[in-house]
Amino acid sequence: MQTTLGILAIVMWSCLALLGVNTAAIPAFQLLSLCFAISALLMFIKRLILKENLFSKPKLSVKQWLVGVGGLFGFHYCYFTALKIAPAIEVSLIAYLWPMLLAVFIATKATRIKALLGGLIGFIGVSFIIVGDTDLAYNPDYIKGYALAACCAILWSTYSWFFSKSDSNAANSVDNIGWLSLVTALFALIAHFQLETVYLSSSQLSSQNWQFTFQQWISIILLGIGPVGGAFYLWDIALKQGNKKLLASLSFCTPLISSIILALVGLNLWSSNILISLSLILLGALVSNTRTLSFSALLLYIKLKVKRNTHKIST
Repeated sequence: MQTTLGILAIVMWSCLALLGVNTAAIPAFQLLSLCFAISALLMFIKRLILKENLFSKPKLSVKQWLVGVGGLFGFHYCYFTALKIAPAIEVSLIAYLWPMLLAVFIATKATRIKALLGGLIGFIGVSFIIVGDTDLAYNPDYIKGYALAACCAILWSTYSWFFSKSDSNAANSVDNIGWLSLVTALFALIAHFQLETVYLSSSQLSSQNWQFTFQQWISIILLGIGPVGGAFYLWDIALKQGNKKLLASLSFCTPLISSIILALVGLNLWSSNILISLSLILLGALVSNTRTLSFSALLLYIKLKVKRNTHKIST
C-alpha cells in the first residue's frame, strides 16, 4: 500500500506540465509560494478533520530542517535559476540523475553495482523523452546552469534518502512535510520579492502581480493539492514504509507519463521515443530490483544457452 502511494506521487508529478499550462504567466517563485502554502494548509485541514491540536509544534531536528528545506526549496531554486542560464533540455536531463543517485544511496554494498547499472539504463530511457530528436552539445557558457542542475539531482536524491531513514512510527511524522512546506512557501515568497517583483515605484508594489484568473486559481489549487504539495506527503510515507528501490527506478517514469498525458490531450505529439523510453525504464527497474540470486541465475542461464547454441552450430 505504501509503495502504491509513492507511485501515485510519481503520477502527480507527471501532471505538473499539464497543470502548469494555465500558470505559465505566473512568475516561478510566486507560484511556488502559493503552491507550498496550500501544501502546508493540507496539514492543518488533516488535523482539523482528525480533531488534533492545530498548532502543535513540529518535532524536527536541526538536520531535518536543513535537509528538508534544502530539498524542497533548494531543488526548485536551483532548477528555476538553472533554466535562466542553460537550455531547458540540458537542465532537465542533468536534474533527472536524481533517481539513479537515490538508487545508489539506498543500495547495500552487495547491490550497489546492480543499482548503478539499472539506474544508468533508466537514465538512458528517460533521455529519449527529455532530449527527443534534439542534438545535445556541451557549451562552456552554460556551465553554471549545468552545475545548478547537478545540484538539483544531489539535493533531491539526498532529501529522499535522508527522510527514508527517518522514524516512520513517530506521531504525526508526515506532518513534518506541512511545516517544511510552510517554510518553503516563505522562502519562495522572499525569492519572488527579491528576484521577480515588478515595482511601480521604489515603494509601491504593483497589485496586478496577485490578480489571477479563475482558471489560474484552479490550476494553482490543483498544483498545491497534487504535484507541488500533496505529492510530497505521499512520497514521504512511501519512502519510509514502502519499497524504496522500486520507487527510485519508477521515478524515471515521471517525464514519460507526462509526455503520454500531454499527447492524450493533444498538447504533445506521439513518438516512438515513448515506447523506447518505456522499455528501457522497465528494463532498468528489472535490473535494479531483481534479487541478486535470481539475477545471477538469469545471467548463467543466458550464458549456458549461448554456449549450447554455439556447440550445436559447430557440430
